[in-house]
Amino acid sequence: MLIGDVARRSGVSARMLRHYESLGLLRPTGRTGAGYREYSGEDIRRIFHIESLRSLGLPLREVKRALDDPGFRPAELVDDLVRRTRERIAAETELLARLGRIAAAEPAGWEDVLQIVAILQDLGSENAGRRQRAALSLGEEVPLPVEALVEAVLNEPDPNVAGALRWALAQSGEGGLALLAEGLAAPAAEVRERAVRAIVEMTDGGATAPLRDALADPDRAVRGHAALALGARGVADAVPALIDMVVEGANDTDAADALSTLSSDPASAERIAAGLVDLLARASTGSAARRRLTQALADIPGETASRALAELSHDEDRAVALTATYILKLRNAH
Repeated sequence: MLIGDVARRSGVSARMLRHYESLGLLRPTGRTGAGYREYSGEDIRRIFHIESLRSLGLPLREVKRALDDPGFRPAELVDDLVRRTRERIAAETELLARLGRIAAAEPAGWEDVLQIVAILQDLGSENAGRRQRAALSLGEEVPLPVEALVEAVLNEPDPNVAGALRWALAQSGEGGLALLAEGLAAPAAEVRERAVRAIVEMTDGGATAPLRDALADPDRAVRGHAALALGARGVADAVPALIDMVVEGANDTDAADALSTLSSDPASAERIAAGLVDLLARASTGSAARRRLTQALADIPGETASRALAELSHDEDRAVALTATYILKLRNAH
């Protein structure tokens, strides 16, 4: 079969067939009397094999190795192609997101576009100082869309840069709150923790719904940040998480202060005291945790707390008994 016939039947141009031949990928089986290339059925099958591998994104030099090396392992080839494809998709996805951010900023001209690109590059820098300078510049009317700000907040590991970014986001209005709430569903606990911190600063005593959702988070730090913020805002739903913090010794002093704030209402005080007393009575509660729970009772008013402290002053654990005795003296002095 001559080259023109092969091109028509295979869909591969005569020019590309000659290119394959120049790379050593394809060699016509013979020549006609007039010197024209002549392709056999085996040659045609090789052409289709070449095209199949090319369709997977394999470069021509690697196609040749795959077809000519008897020891070539297809599984390794497929794994490598999967890796390359994922990298390419990630790069394209990042580019698409960047273009979307630029479009959302509605730049008036090329200077605006270049400014946004520069800020985005700085925010993505590996240098924390460069990221912080970019974050601080966002208060100078740099036209960066809220989506980009939220993404930067959720991805920022440096506490100083994160603080600057959260401030910039808070200045942008409430548009980022819904996006931050979506961050509470992120697979990584550190991202969810950053989302909670930012929500606390953005709401500043206002909306509490996203923080209430964070109380059920599987990560202790995420729950803790939400509970402390809600406790300061007088939300009783935070009580169980705050008591858990006292037991675990994670920011237990702050948690006890938040419980004290919540106990200003007599009914709430009784519920908080009952929760503390319940854990004090459990055999599974360790000695150190029982001391912290006893200390937490100090600022909880009401009969339940006072009665519990009186009983704890005779506790078998000397440290607990001394703590309860000292607290009772302070309460009686007032």
